Amino acid sequence: MKTTPSSPAELRAMFGANLRRLAAGYPSISDLSRQLHINRTQFNRYLSGESFPRPDVLARICAFFDVDGRVLLEPVDQISNSDDPISNPYLRDYVGAGAQDVPEDVFPSGFYRFARRSFVKQDIFVAALVFISRQGRTTCMRGFEAREAMQIQDLPTTPVAREFRGLVMQQEDGISLFVSRHNAMTCSYNYLSRVASFENNFWVGYVTRTVPEAAGEVRATRLVYEYLGKEFSAALPAAREAGYCTAEELPPFHRRLLRVDTPFS
Repeated sequence: MKTTPSSPAELRAMFGANLRRLAAGYPSISDLSRQLHINRTQFNRYLSGESFPRPDVLARICAFFDVDGRVLLEPVDQISNSDDPISNPYLRDYVGAGAQDVPEDVFPSGFYRFARRSFVKQDIFVAALVFISRQGRTTCMRGFEAREAMQIQDLPTTPVAREFRGLVMQQEDGISLFVSRHNAMTCSYNYLSRVASFENNFWVGYVTRTVPEAAGEVRATRLVYEYLGKEFSAALPAAREAGYCTAEELPPFHRRLLRVDTPFS
């Protein structure tokens, strides 16, 4: 028979365990606590189950992670939401079948460096960093658009405007990602398949923009992902180099996989 926490200590323990699970998708607890406007020391007490937030702080945490009050009573992995397309019975065996339980050996959690041709300037390329994490049974992606890419389109360069997140799904022969900016302002579809390499850490495919057709504009181009590991120290050089670059400035194997002199078809 299923039991729910009832004592204050049990509620704190359940909330702490759920908060640790939710926070696992963020590389820095310090940055996460700043985004939540919560003192780092106090946030650590929530994580450890030593303390419990005030109602207004709890509401802020729930809104940030898009969860509800059941985080006090049930493991977050077991909370189902009929409004969630992954768990909705109508889509569960279709979209949900690929979106849940993507094996780590198929697409591991951690930092990835990606590169593709720019959609705005066809003679240059975009290199950036993304983070793949497991949120319960779901595999998610998070990253930030380069500031210069936003500036060239006269778009705001705030962290919220630059941030994008995505859902990772396992396909029969590869990985697909559905990616969107905040409030679904823009979306893209990515497809990747693993490439045989010495460290088995490369994927290549393509990315498409969800924009209307226009003469002379490109809506699809090749895409390469390189797995850098779970430690931010290994990803830091790639983070510092994120932004626009020429074909000659791309890492050699990225340039080879992107086939920069061959049109995408």
